[in-house]
Amino acid sequence: MSYHERRALLSIISTIGITALYVAFMLPRYPVEVDAYAPEVFRYWGNFFLLLIPVTIVARIVLEILFVIVNTIFTREAVSDRTDERDKLIELKSTRNALWTFMPVFVLAVGSLSFDVQPSVVFALLIAAGVLSSLVSDVSDFFFYRRGY
Repeated sequence: MSYHERRALLSIISTIGITALYVAFMLPRYPVEVDAYAPEVFRYWGNFFLLLIPVTIVARIVLEILFVIVNTIFTREAVSDRTDERDKLIELKSTRNALWTFMPVFVLAVGSLSFDVQPSVVFALLIAAGVLSSLVSDVSDFFFYRRGY
C-alpha cells in the first residue's frame, strides 16, 4: 500500500472518529427544554459549528504529523513534498466528487426550510453534508491511488 493510500485511510478514520467524538461531546449540551426556534437552540448550533472547525483542524494536523512520524519509522522512507500531474489530477477528481456530494445535501438542507422543518434538522444536514463530502473525497483519493490514475 502506498503512502497516499495509507494517508487516505487515516483521513477516513480520523474524519469518522473526530466527528463521532465531537458529536458525543456536544450532543448532551443540546437545549431540550426550549422551543425549537428559541435563541438557545441557535446559540447551540453556532457554538457547535464554531468549535467544530478548529477542533477538526487541530486534530487532523496532529494526526497527520503523527502519521508522518510513524510512517517514516516503519517504512524508513522519507516523505516527498513533490507532486506530479497525476497527484494533482487525483486531487482535482476527489474535490469534484466531494463537491458533487456536498451540493445536493446543502440544497436539501436549505430547501427543507421551505417545508417548515425545524432549524436543528437543517444544521444536522449541513454537518452531514460536510462529513459526507470529506469522506467521499478521502475514499476517492484512496480509490484513484489504488487504481493508479
